Amino acid sequence: MKANRSRNTGPEIALRRELYRRGLRFRVHHAPVPSLRCRPDIVFTRQRLAVFVDGCFWHRCPEHAASPSRNRAYWEAKFQHNADRNRRHDRALAAAGWAVVRIWEHEATGDAVVRVMSALDELAQSEATQVTTSPFATSPPSSISTSLRPPTT
Repeated sequence: MKANRSRNTGPEIALRRELYRRGLRFRVHHAPVPSLRCRPDIVFTRQRLAVFVDGCFWHRCPEHAASPSRNRAYWEAKFQHNADRNRRHDRALAAAGWAVVRIWEHEATGDAVVRVMSALDELAQSEATQVTTSPFATSPPSSISTSLRPPTT
């Protein structure tokens, strides 16, 4: 089992390279919630997005999951524990105000990047909506040119 890496796997590095190439900056294996024993593979701290790149074998991919033929009871309990832990971490991160994206290792890097960028866009839009609908939102300063302001009726 020594050869099974928990971090810096091939799919994870490929995803990080492509995200970085597109100008996105992030933290790697950073604990978003100090009290939670969970370190996502990629963390966007400002946007509060945690990205996990899950291996098909260990996290029971519905397409590629293969159960070992020997010691089946041990492995089924192990896989169930992994799935329960994933759900527990997802709920804890959500309760702390974080969004979670889980990517399978078999997904194409381009598709994974699109999923991450879509999640970042959704978070940015929801944040912008919260700011504009806030009762405490202030009007833009008068130094902004009138062409950038919304039309007044």
